[in-house]
Amino acid sequence: MPRKNQGTRPHVVILGAGFGGIKAAKLLADKDVDVTIVDKHNYHLFQPLLYQVSTSILSEDEISYPIRAFFQKNENIDFFMAEATGFDPANKIVKTSHGDISYDYLIIATGATTNYFGMKSVEEHSYPMKTLRESTLLRNHLIRTFERASRVENDKDLKKALMTIMIVGGGPTGVEEAGAISELVYKCMKKDYHNLNMNDVDIKLIEATDKLLPMMPEALRNNTVDVLRGKKVDVRLNTQVRDYDGEYITLKCGEKEEKIRTRTVIWAAGVKAQPVVATLGAEVDRAGRVIVEKTTQVKGFPDIYAIGDSAHFEQDGRPLPTIAPAAYEAAETTVKNIMHAIKGEEQETFVYKDLGSMATIGAGDAVMFKGVMKSKGLFAWIAWMAVHVLRLAGPLTNCTVIFKWVMNYFFGVRMARIYIKKFFGLFLIRSIFYFNKEKGIYAKCVNKELLVL
Repeated sequence: MPRKNQGTRPHVVILGAGFGGIKAAKLLADKDVDVTIVDKHNYHLFQPLLYQVSTSILSEDEISYPIRAFFQKNENIDFFMAEATGFDPANKIVKTSHGDISYDYLIIATGATTNYFGMKSVEEHSYPMKTLRESTLLRNHLIRTFERASRVENDKDLKKALMTIMIVGGGPTGVEEAGAISELVYKCMKKDYHNLNMNDVDIKLIEATDKLLPMMPEALRNNTVDVLRGKKVDVRLNTQVRDYDGEYITLKCGEKEEKIRTRTVIWAAGVKAQPVVATLGAEVDRAGRVIVEKTTQVKGFPDIYAIGDSAHFEQDGRPLPTIAPAAYEAAETTVKNIMHAIKGEEQETFVYKDLGSMATIGAGDAVMFKGVMKSKGLFAWIAWMAVHVLRLAGPLTNCTVIFKWVMNYFFGVRMARIYIKKFFGLFLIRSIFYFNKEKGIYAKCVNKELLVL
């Protein structure tokens, strides 16, 4: 039998505990409805700061928060830890890894996953950064490659490959990751590895188009490039990734093709909706996001709403950006419309109010844009900090995060550069081992749980 909350009140099921899903649940907490949040993790993840976990600025618990902790005082909010696997809209059922769950109204807020644009080799060998596990894996890999480089003596090519870091994607994630890695290497690791010449480190930021941060004005985009290059980041525009086999990345700029040996390719070049969204049977766009009406209802499914990275919502002829503020605002209209539907009232139209864009380039440096207002440098960075701290869950987390940011700004301190070896132990049996006399013993993983040593 499908799982359903007890009682006679309308049952609202929210798939996903990201920004949009948690916002919707909070707004429904004081309503005369029963709510079930469904997520495969028991925590809400603050994704904009994942790059700071991967670069040892913050720890995992500082950007994650238990879902149930949000709703300790709300008896109408329940949590079901399971992964959504499909839908039966005719019977109003969501299929999950732990059984079916019925609904009266459904909010799809499952978020996004990494888009490799069909390049299987890149998917197999590169490092995405959409989940807490992926961010931790990347941190482990960065630490491990430098430890390995410090032991290599007679193979200059191998040492160079280990110290070459490629970040693909010139959006906020790629820019922030590039700046943070540069500071990690030149301000922190430089002091740790006495036998490594950090001038041999090669950090490259690859962007397929002619601009970084396309949502920013030209002056701020140019400033971002200048700041990154000042941090010894080789910014390459109009450059496409054609292939990456785990050893060599193939780049194409115009008619010129180049192969660079590297053990680290960080993929921040695109996102797509979670695959489960397509199983609904509704119309989806090229990124797998379900097409929604102006009311955030899924076309053809009046009892199902979609928000955030799961939804394709067009305004002024363009889809909304896949950012947290858009998910927050969509959640507000969606909750209003569900209550309207329960009362038999007319649905409201969702209108997104752009709050501007911002991105940090490193400690003490950021860019910010809203309407005619433009800002860069320290002031923009302080504003960026304020916005992100206010959105973090938990007052204790706010304090620790601010403290670490201040310590990193003044002293370059990154105490979270911890390699968690046990993280990989369970997956050894699923790994492929091979031996190379020149390089030593390596483990090459087919599922990205165990990385190249």
